[in-house]
Amino acid sequence: MGTCAAGLGAALLLAVAPVGAASASASTSEPAASDGPSDGASDGASDDGFALRGATWALKDTGKDARFRGLAAVSRTTAWVAGSTGAVLRTTDGGRSWRDVSPPGAAAEGLELRDIEAFDARRAVALSIGEGEASRILRTEDGGATWTETFRNPDPRAFYDCLTFFDSRHGLAMSDPVDGRFRILATDDGGRAWRVLPDTGMPQALPGEAGFAASGQCLVGAGPRDVWLATGGGPAARVLHSADRGLTWNVADSTLPAGDPARGVFALAFRDRTTGLAVGGDYRTGQASPHAAARSGDAGRTWGQAATPPPAYRSGVAWYPYGRSTALAVGPTGTDVTTDAGRTWRALDGGSFDTVDCAADGACWAAGEKGRVARLERR
Repeated sequence: MGTCAAGLGAALLLAVAPVGAASASASTSEPAASDGPSDGASDGASDDGFALRGATWALKDTGKDARFRGLAAVSRTTAWVAGSTGAVLRTTDGGRSWRDVSPPGAAAEGLELRDIEAFDARRAVALSIGEGEASRILRTEDGGATWTETFRNPDPRAFYDCLTFFDSRHGLAMSDPVDGRFRILATDDGGRAWRVLPDTGMPQALPGEAGFAASGQCLVGAGPRDVWLATGGGPAARVLHSADRGLTWNVADSTLPAGDPARGVFALAFRDRTTGLAVGGDYRTGQASPHAAARSGDAGRTWGQAATPPPAYRSGVAWYPYGRSTALAVGPTGTDVTTDAGRTWRALDGGSFDTVDCAADGACWAAGEKGRVARLERR
């Protein structure tokens, strides 16, 4: 990570390591819950409250015990997961079977693959996190049969947390602050080549501020140019927004809890370029997270707390494609659902997951510790 966050990243890697696993988990920081943004977001109280009625997570046996914090839901049949010890798995039959498509040597080097973005069953881009050369980007075009390393971080001050793609060619990756500003990588060829963007349009980071590599959702996009970056670990938990693919940024206080290295915004999801959700909390086991969610209706310029937030820390969030006001949030203590665009949340499932993603065909997948992967299904 950057100079101000290096200690935070290392502490988190140790603090959230799953029992029996060789390595660990996310970055740092906690979000707050809110009443709804004052920007006039107009989602009805529950225009699709029936959307997930009777749904529950159906576990899919992966045969692995890695902690999967990277997840890409392609469809009901196809999904990719990436995690600790360099593990990457892919299914093309709805989770009935999984193929181990881990990059050669990734396990031996102990790579922490915390994010993966997939365009289909054959093309995917994965991010390994860590200080200096531990931060890498790898790409496959043949379903994981072979991988090409397309970026290896040469700067010992940088620590990359998340990546996102606007389409199959244009994408960004973000590092914790270097020289006082978050660092952004960009690609225009689907992840084959990357370049560092100038930081002149990036606001100054706060003392101790960094990103959390908890679910691959600290950097998210919507549409062809808009992207948001989530922060924590500093005196305020903030959300940065760029409308020009990372060249210039505006920043807003998310209203989520802050002021501690373990608190901040852990994950973001934007339904479109205006309507977004932020989740987080204090990732430490046993610590209260009374304000674990917030929402925005003006592209992240302002945020409001959820009136009824999730009851504990949440590390991942995703909009449900078949309902304009429905979304899922996951964490180690369970899954919550909102049917009113983040104003209120209710418990859906008690199982532990770190990340969640929904495909365009309506299929939602979740992944987490001890090889846990599940697809949302009706009882």
